[in-house]
Amino acid sequence: MVRKNLPVRCPACEGPLGVKVLFCPACGTEVAGQFPLHEFALLPKEHLDFLRLFVKARGNLKEVERILGVSYPTVRARLDALLRVLGYEVEEEGEPEARLAVLEALRRGEISLEEAVARLREGRS
Repeated sequence: MVRKNLPVRCPACEGPLGVKVLFCPACGTEVAGQFPLHEFALLPKEHLDFLRLFVKARGNLKEVERILGVSYPTVRARLDALLRVLGYEVEEEGEPEARLAVLEALRRGEISLEEAVARLREGRS
């Protein structure tokens, strides 16, 4: 049997879906009512996958970086995006995309350390 993800949007109007009936496959009991979906059930797949990996790595961003094979700033940006989707405020330092681009260019050796520092300082002013 193929296991499908819980749909969270109405296929007709794109409105949020709710849970109305719960079913026990062991005994057949059904519980009816209106049950809200928690914030994790509403996460897009890429954020849910990142959250699972983050928990598996016990919150160690360096371990997440190693497993994904991406830079630390990329992992940090993904965590910040997840926090925003969950409704938590993320403290911003300049434009995150611009900072990330500078750090990625430095990692790839496309710019020098001095050039990276200069570009990052420009972004803070």
